[in-house]
Amino acid sequence: ILLVLGPSPADFNMIEYAQRLTFYLPKLRAKGITRVLCAVNGKPSSCNLLSELVGLPDDVELLADEQGVAGRAFGVCRGWRPDDDGLSPYIKLFGMLLGLGAWRTLPSVITGYLGNPSGKNGWIEAALAQGQRAGRWPDMALDLNAEGEVVNNSFNNLPIVGGWGRRPLELATLRLQTMLGVSLARWSDLQPTDNRCLTQLGGVAVVRDGELLFEYRDNGICAICDFEMLLAAL
Repeated sequence: ILLVLGPSPADFNMIEYAQRLTFYLPKLRAKGITRVLCAVNGKPSSCNLLSELVGLPDDVELLADEQGVAGRAFGVCRGWRPDDDGLSPYIKLFGMLLGLGAWRTLPSVITGYLGNPSGKNGWIEAALAQGQRAGRWPDMALDLNAEGEVVNNSFNNLPIVGGWGRRPLELATLRLQTMLGVSLARWSDLQPTDNRCLTQLGGVAVVRDGELLFEYRDNGICAICDFEMLLAAL
């Protein structure tokens, strides 16, 4: 069983978890994962909308956890100054964007711009294509045919870095598409109902026959589990 303990439906990390699950699900099945559950810190309608927006497969079981109880029980990062009730949760979130209480935020964001020669871009291309088919912008990274299939990826044509596993700006382009077309565009429908979940991050656990095979806890915004690392652990 693979359990994703996700943040709120509008959160960058949750959206990336959904995008990666969509791409990696066949590989996870091949590794013996028979059931995938995803607890999301939002109301049921928000969870279902997120699933529709990113094309999450129907066999990923969504669980609405509006108060984020399961994540806190698992020990996920609660963000910057989570017990300070006198501080606006939006100020706490802004602090996290600067790395406060979530130290890997800035490195993770920066790598989206710089690329990684040994990275993997399959899930990024698949998510960009899904976003373009849904009419989200930026929509110039990929050329799609009439069936919506990718016929050309503009990042392949970049000089010197076109052969990298993950090219400069490739992941940043997807995150911009996600921010504008999902998180901000549908904020009123996706936002958490519990302010504690505005800054609470997520994590992943894999259990087989009662044994914990793998665990991960996000330690920053845009710093979610590397699914290649997850596959290698199975």
